[in-house]
Amino acid sequence: MDTIASLFSFITTPVSWVIVQFHKLYGAIFGDDTGWAWGLSIVSLVVLIRICLIPLFVKQIKSTRNMQVLQPKMKAIQERYKNDKQRQSEEMMKLYKETGTNPLSSCLPILAQSPFFFALYHVLSAIASGKTIGVIDQPLLDSARQAHIFGAPLAAKFMDSQDKVAALGASLTDVRVVTAIMIVMMSASQFFTQRQLMTKNVDLTVKTPYMQQQKMLMYIFPLIFAVMGINFPVGVLVYWLTTNVWTMGQQMYVINQNPTPGSKAQDQYLNRLLKSVTAHGEVRGRTRRNTVKRIVAKGPDRNDIERKFITGLAKLGLAAQEDGTVTKSETAVAEAEGGAAARRQQPKRQTKAKRQTAATHPGTAKDSETTGAEPKTSLEKRDASQDDKPKPAGKPTASGSSRQAKSGQRKGPQRPKHPSKK
Repeated sequence: MDTIASLFSFITTPVSWVIVQFHKLYGAIFGDDTGWAWGLSIVSLVVLIRICLIPLFVKQIKSTRNMQVLQPKMKAIQERYKNDKQRQSEEMMKLYKETGTNPLSSCLPILAQSPFFFALYHVLSAIASGKTIGVIDQPLLDSARQAHIFGAPLAAKFMDSQDKVAALGASLTDVRVVTAIMIVMMSASQFFTQRQLMTKNVDLTVKTPYMQQQKMLMYIFPLIFAVMGINFPVGVLVYWLTTNVWTMGQQMYVINQNPTPGSKAQDQYLNRLLKSVTAHGEVRGRTRRNTVKRIVAKGPDRNDIERKFITGLAKLGLAAQEDGTVTKSETAVAEAEGGAAARRQQPKRQTKAKRQTAATHPGTAKDSETTGAEPKTSLEKRDASQDDKPKPAGKPTASGSSRQAKSGQRKGPQRPKHPSKK
């Protein structure tokens, strides 16, 4: 870990400068040598970094959603070119280019803050070793070594020895209890963040191996952080716990305000929006109007949740407009009720006798619907009168043709068989 951190030593000076500036602010309130002053300085560093990374977070959301939508197409390409890996890669890149999707965008926030993470680790390791680093001079170094968070020094680790912890003015029990609690909180926040993403903000209509991979990561990532956490100084645990809590809150906001189409979160969001429209008779807020605008623009490509929302507006006598607003519409109610009635009405199934009558004598089918059993009597009389007439040889009767059609034989006069085939 020290070797990796040394690779990012070029930004240790900017990171240490930011921490020192926040320390001056919080030191005037809580005291220069307190753990609150140094701990809040690290928390403020995280907040500053995450605010700068908001544009990358937006790209991450778009990339993740695009990857979910593209999974069926990607699977089809893999099956089609499973014996040609080069062609498979070319088709994948072509698909990414056409849809404007970057698979690495989902990892951009983590990759972007990794240098700051390792730089902070490098700074805290230098403080634990009693070395000045960046803009942290000897007086600041002494102040940082005296700072404790619930009895644990900022530079102490879970795996440190008794002598090393004693040199920092603390007990090994306090250090291990504090670091264990922070590691559990860090892993739990990581698990909850991934879990709410999988249970609420995933398109339920897309069932692909990508979803299985995300479920596996939901359990693997917390375990990785738990194992790595025992080698992190307390200050780094403060950093990572803060960034996990920030990510969890940021994701909760996105799920509530801009959910993935077809997800459980979208159903809950549109239900809240429908209640708001019912109460006020209008769409309030620019974000909500943009949501309605996107749903209207989809037209027939709306999913079931969005169609239910449009139907709910129609039952209220409202129609969604292209600009995201709603207006009164009497036809919307009629169309909603008419569509529901059309779906409820099912054609009556005819009896077998009526179907045979319609096939033999199409004209009597209409009579049978209006006169009930009378067409059956007239049909019997007509059959009887036809039986009295002489029948030409070689022409089957109507009942015979009906029986032949029923048994699967061809209607009409049959060609006589050749004598050799008798």
